This record gives sequence, structure tokens and C-alpha cells, in this order.
Amino acid sequence: MVENHLRATEFYHVSKIGVIRGFHPLLAALVERWRLETHTFVLPVDEVTVTLEDVAHIFGLPINGEPVSGWTNSSSDFVQSQSMAIFGREPVLSGNSKSYIKLGWVRRIRDGEPLDTEESIRKYVKCQIFCMLGSTLFADKSTAYAHAKYLPLLREFERIHTYSWGSACLAHLYRALYRASRYDTKEMDVPLNLLFVWVWERMLCIAPIPRHTLPPAEIPVAMRWSHSEWTTSWLAKTVARFRHDIDYMQEPYEGMIIPGELHGHLDVCDTVAPLLLFECIEWQPADRVMRQFGFAQPPLRQARDIPLDLHCLALRGLQLHDWTILHGPWIVEWANRQNTRLRDLHPLPTWDFIPTMEYRDWYMRSFEYMLRLSEYDPQGPAAPQPPAPQPSPQHAVFEPFSRSRCTVAVFLFGQLTQASSEP
Repeated sequence: MVENHLRATEFYHVSKIGVIRGFHPLLAALVERWRLETHTFVLPVDEVTVTLEDVAHIFGLPINGEPVSGWTNSSSDFVQSQSMAIFGREPVLSGNSKSYIKLGWVRRIRDGEPLDTEESIRKYVKCQIFCMLGSTLFADKSTAYAHAKYLPLLREFERIHTYSWGSACLAHLYRALYRASRYDTKEMDVPLNLLFVWVWERMLCIAPIPRHTLPPAEIPVAMRWSHSEWTTSWLAKTVARFRHDIDYMQEPYEGMIIPGELHGHLDVCDTVAPLLLFECIEWQPADRVMRQFGFAQPPLRQARDIPLDLHCLALRGLQLHDWTILHGPWIVEWANRQNTRLRDLHPLPTWDFIPTMEYRDWYMRSFEYMLRLSEYDPQGPAAPQPPAPQPSPQHAVFEPFSRSRCTVAVFLFGQLTQASSEP
């Protein structure tokens, strides 16, 4: 019964993800390549980034829905009334902020439900979702608390599935990467499960174990990396080693059977649109990573500008804001997501991951100083070899739109960029 109710909310897939360990040297090597103004990682091969398509596959979250937005109200009356409506009792709050509810307290309520009535099952599922919001989708540094602003979105059980939880999760990741890339940041409040699984699926040469030794991919992809055993040699890798390894990309998710409820969400994953999470506004730059969607990448114009005050916005002090009003123009843009998809721009398909000469020349001129960070480390290890070919998948695959899924041929481009930089 609980499974059916979780499926109704579209949180069933993400609820299956177990423990995925992070690794600081890999995280550091990624963060130093993050570009604040483009929402992309600058690699020797190309700009790349986590997209809505990745969120849909890795977490199995809904994409095509209403923005995750609404009121933020820091008053004790608001927090208590919302907690009573969801949990049936007054909340146990964080000692530092009265807007954050302790997840351990929520778990005890969840585990005490008898599950013998419809009301009890729904209460259990709401508690489970709230815990996932605080520990997986929108985690802070402690993963021990979740903000009370999400509670109103859980009150009507039948409406939980109508929100774009996937785009909100991606907005949170982009915001966390922005903050982590600042020189004065010591910790990172980010959905690390999403980021690490994306890296391991996209860049096979830096995965902790060979991907073909894992169970067949299924939604959520993150589940097959849960509780995986890491080798001693991989744990011994340093930031310098990862700098050298981040030279290869892979188009993942081949051979995967997509659950029917996700088909409509994958249909908008290539949109160029804002990502919203209450006060947080970010931008999916699908037009900067067109090769991740199977299209040829042309040289680019200036990135879409997100005002600095939106990047720096944080919920501190007294709060009484309706973000559906304050961010009205951005919400209108998200509502137009069906009309800003890459496929509707009639781009040229690409049959491999090798860029055009025109794009390569533009990319070298624009980002040359960031392409070979490992060259600044005189003690860095030797350059890695290209990844070995992977076995062909034997499973049916759903294509959200017509395009060729290709194995990445990046090694050749690495040689081209190296040659072009020689005098």
C-alpha cells in the first residue's frame, strides 16, 4: 500500500536510493571547473553540466509540472500550523533557525504510524517525502533538518505529483555549486548523490568501479551505485589525479527501460528555461551542452544573465514572502518550457561527440586558460588513457525524442586541443 501511494506522488523511484558515499578530492576537482555565469563545467572536451534529463534518470523525479514555489513565513504560528496539518503535532525545530524541522523527529512519527487506514498511510508517505526533501533533494550541510517552506506543498496529497521536484532539485544543485566555487566557502550543501552519480555515469574513467560490472541500469540510476564497494586504489586518488582524469565524457542511460510515468517528463528535459525553488532562480543552459542531447554544438552568444542578487539570496531573518509573485516573470518563462526545447530549434544532429572545427576554435579562444588545469600542478600524474569500450546493452530503450545515442569519442578531441595549443 505504501508503494502505491509513493508512486502516486512520483517519489517512489527516489525513495529506493540507498547510501552513496561522496569523495572530497573528486568534488574539489569538479568545483574548480564550475563557471558561475554559464552553469557549466569547463572541461578540455567541452562545456558539460547536469541537466533535467540527468535528474529524471538518476533520481526518477517529475520534471514537467508546476514550479516548487510559494510562501516563506518565519512566524512560529505558520510553522506550527503547517506541522500540525502534516504531522499531527507541534514540531521539534533547529536550535539555530525556527524555520527548520528536525528530520529525526519526523522519522519517529513516520515509523510510529500503524498503516491501517488511508489517513495513516498518507501521513507516513508525507513524512517520508519530507525526509527525502531534507536529506536528498535539498540537503543542507547537516542533512538533519528540512525547511518548513515545503510543508504547504505536501498538504494536498493529490497535488504532490503536480510539482516539478526535479527542476527544483537541479536549481538547488546549481546554487550549491555557485556557493561552493567561492573562495570563502568551506563546506557544500548540495545533493551529492545527484552530482557524483552524474559524474560516474558520464565520465567512466573516474568512476570508483567499472560501470559494466554494475547491475543493469534502471530508474533510478542512482540505486545501482548505492552501497558500492570502492577499491583502495580509487580511494588513494588525489585532486591532481582527478584533474587529469576529467577528460572524457559518456552519453549514459543506453539500454534503459523507462517507466511510463516518466515519458512525459523526459519530453521537456531539453528545454532552455529557468529552474525555480522558492527564492532560488537558476538557469538550465541546454543550448550550451547540445551534444549531451545528440545535437551539433554551434559557437555561443553570451550566457543568460541571472542577477547577482538572486544568486546571493538566502532565507535569513524574518520571512513573509510569496515567491510566486516576486518571481512571477520567471514562472511565466517556466510555463513556456514546451516552446523552448532544443529539438524545436531544428539543430543539426551529431553522430559522435567530436565537435566541429568552428566550435572547437571558439571554445579554445574562450576558455583556453581553464582547459588544462592539471598543467599547473607540476607533480601531476601522467595523462590517462581513453576508457575501454563497454558491452552493448541488451535492453529496450525509450528515446524522449529522435536522436542518436552515441558512445563518446573524446580522446581524439583531446589530441586536437593539445595540438592546437602547441606553437
